[in-house]
Parts: sequence; C-alpha cells; structure tokens
Amino acid sequence: MPDLKSQILELVNLQKIDSEIYALKNEKESKPVQIQAIDSAFEEKKKHLADLEQELLNFQKQRKDKELELASKDEGRKKLEGQLYQLKTNKEYQAMLQQIQDSKADASVIEDQILNLFDQADKVKNDIGQEKVRLQGEEKAAGEQKKVIQDRIKEIDDRVAQLESQRKQITPALDKNILSQYERILANRDGLAIVGVDGNSCGGCNMFVPPQSINLIKMYEHIITCEVCNRILYIENDGP
Repeated sequence: MPDLKSQILELVNLQKIDSEIYALKNEKESKPVQIQAIDSAFEEKKKHLADLEQELLNFQKQRKDKELELASKDEGRKKLEGQLYQLKTNKEYQAMLQQIQDSKADASVIEDQILNLFDQADKVKNDIGQEKVRLQGEEKAAGEQKKVIQDRIKEIDDRVAQLESQRKQITPALDKNILSQYERILANRDGLAIVGVDGNSCGGCNMFVPPQSINLIKMYEHIITCEVCNRILYIENDGP
C-alpha cells in the first residue's frame, strides 16, 4: 500500500472535488421547487382573469333573465291592452288602464336594469382585455425565469460530469479500504469526509482534538478520525 501521507493528500484532493459535487447536487435539487414556485405564482395571477370572466358570465346571465322578464311584462301588457275594450264599466276600464301603466313602469325599470347590466358587462370585458395583455407579459417573464433555472441545471450537469471525470482519475490511486472508509463517511456526513485540524479543533464539527490524536495524525501510521463526528483528520501544511 502506498504511504499513508500520500493517501491522505489524495483524499484531500478528492474531497475538494466531492465538496463541489455535493454543493452542485444540492443546488440542483432546489431547482424544481423554484420552477414550481414560478408556476404557482403565475397560476395565482391567472385567478383574477378567471374571476373577471366569471363576473362577465354572471352579468350576461342576469341580463338574459331580465330580458325574459321584460318579454313577459310586454306580453302581459299586450294581453291587458287586448282586454281593455272588452270591459263594460268605466271603473273596470280605469282599473285596467292603471294595470297597464304599472306594467309599463315596471318594464321601464327592467329596461334600465338591462342597460346597466350592458354597461357593467362592457366594463368587465375591457378589464378582461387588459388582464389578458398583462398576463401575456407575466407569462413571458415566468418563461424567462424558468429558462434561467433550466440553463443553470444544464451548467450544473455539465460541471458535475467534469468533476466525476476528475474523480475517476484520483480514485484508482487510493487503497480500496481507505476509499471505502472515506466514501462511507462522505455519505453519512453531508459530503464532508476529511477535514483539517484547525489549532486543536476538528474542521468538521469544531470539537476539541486531543494532543495525543494530533501526534498520531502526524505519524501517518493509521487513519485518525474525530472522536465526535468520525470524519478523517489531517494536518494542513504538515511539511513534506
């Protein structure tokens, strides 16, 4: 087996690659959530258009109902007018005239309501037109935002492929047992398997590293790990 110091140096180089891979993969994992957030925000903005379109349908339905009511009033009035000259007494005639006048007054109110509904519907139609134009701009902006994210995903994939290639150039030089230990720790410690000792502290968990452990690290006879986080320890700038 190659000397342990050279193996540690190779692990340090491997860790630099793996740290970048880990960070990039974490970044990539967040991208679908970002795209979903953009889509959700756009769908929320579309709700206002849907509300306006429903409001227009309501006005149109109310107008049709009023038009049917007006037609019914007109039919009733014409029927009364047809009966008017069949009456035999002046009292009946006057009462019928009053009913006809009341029917005309009711019809006039309904006509005003219909005109008002036309005006309200026209205003909503105008609002719908403006909202559609606004949403076109929002949709374009959302598409551009998603494209930036998708482009970044491709950049990540390309960079990870490069790093994986670099990784394959390093791993053959490592002892299988050492590599296996490193990769096991890597998987269990958030992509960080080997760390330098900073003063008397572990560079991974910042916990105290006893002087005897530091001496053992410098001897390069065995892999020394942190007693707390179990990461492999090494001394930076430990000479030739």
